[in-house]
Amino acid sequence: MEIIKDQIDELNANIKIQLTTEDYNPKVESALKDIKKKANMKGFRPGMVPMGLVKKMYGQSVIVDEVNKLISESLTKYITDEKLNIIGEPIPSEKQQTPIDFDTQKEFEFIFDIGFRPEFELALNKRLKIPFYNIKPDDELINRYIEQHTSKHGTMNSLEEVVEGAFMKGDLVQLDAEGNNLEDGIVKEMASISYEHFKDEELKKTFIGAKINDELKLDVKKAFLGDAELAGILGIEKEEIENLSPDFKYILKEISKFDKAEVNQELFDKVYGEGEVKSEKEFNEKIIAEIKLNSVRDSDYKFLLDAREKLISKFELPLPEDFLKRWLLLKEENKEINKEEFEKDFPKFMQDIKWQLITTKIVEEQKIEVSPEEVKDLAIQYTEMQFVQYGLPAGSFPKEQLEQYATEQFLKKEDEVRKLYDKKFEDKVVTFIKETVKLDEKEVSVEDFNKMFEEKK
Repeated sequence: MEIIKDQIDELNANIKIQLTTEDYNPKVESALKDIKKKANMKGFRPGMVPMGLVKKMYGQSVIVDEVNKLISESLTKYITDEKLNIIGEPIPSEKQQTPIDFDTQKEFEFIFDIGFRPEFELALNKRLKIPFYNIKPDDELINRYIEQHTSKHGTMNSLEEVVEGAFMKGDLVQLDAEGNNLEDGIVKEMASISYEHFKDEELKKTFIGAKINDELKLDVKKAFLGDAELAGILGIEKEEIENLSPDFKYILKEISKFDKAEVNQELFDKVYGEGEVKSEKEFNEKIIAEIKLNSVRDSDYKFLLDAREKLISKFELPLPEDFLKRWLLLKEENKEINKEEFEKDFPKFMQDIKWQLITTKIVEEQKIEVSPEEVKDLAIQYTEMQFVQYGLPAGSFPKEQLEQYATEQFLKKEDEVRKLYDKKFEDKVVTFIKETVKLDEKEVSVEDFNKMFEEKK
């Protein structure tokens, strides 16, 4: 076997692998002997099929398998031994590879294109200025957080009559032209309707003050916002709406209204745990602390985006673009991709690659590591955040329960574990960049902060 690297330029090269029969024959003979031992063919005892017959039946496919295995192993070993800093994976050479004919050839030459990562120095220092936005917890934002908590912990209360904002359950019965129940018409029992979903203002007025068991007539096509919503309420297909006779009556069975929680001790206990907050002043202080904690995450994310943009433009890393295009298009998940869409998205992929090279450089130079314990802690943190979103107060869950949920939700799933490692590495890279460059700190309102994301769209 002979392996030759032909350097085309700083970012591209070919690797040629030449095989003779001496290179692959021993593996082929060994594989055929294994087949002979297991062969079960009519007219021969198990294991006694003549080798000539085995070669005739399986020889060609065995040669193909063993040559391909040998090529793959040799290529990987060569790249590792030579410490080639490649990007992507080797792909068959588009220009130099000649067709392989296993029927007639005994010696083979395989030629692969490879791309290299660019060599660059990562010089980060205080002369490099990157903006960092601190979100100001103003009254509007504080009230928005309070509104979220009162809504999350509100209750659905029964009413005796319909009021604005009510939710209703009742039987929808289709009527004929005389206003009687339509024979074989639609009857939807306990159909749920929200007063606010009525688009007909006049209809809304007729419902106000209605009581349990009252019957109210309505044109369902005028009543609701669209065919999809109406189909869902009636339990029919959207396509049936066009020919639907719209006259119905609604027999009220239940009336209720969602009331937000009052800002009192009961709400304080539900949000932050029993006895943790004892006054409205303490509640507001907790809200402000919550805003600041969340805004640090948001500020760090915005800093990550700005740092990424700044560093990619600063280092202007050259990449083997033609090679990367071919490599991407040969990947199984991209074989059916639209070529126009691919060309449109390719510049974004190039930016992703450049950022990956920069972050990898930081991780290697700073010897950044992530331990399994850190990944486990992050999984537990994510789990607790999920519980809080469900309305359970933070800090109220036993550690064992959190660990159990985190294990089931994240740590038993390979993809989720990989994402957790990536997130933790990213967090540490962001921390390093923040500590190394000069932060151009600016205080902004949440409205102005959100506008910056809208402007990027």
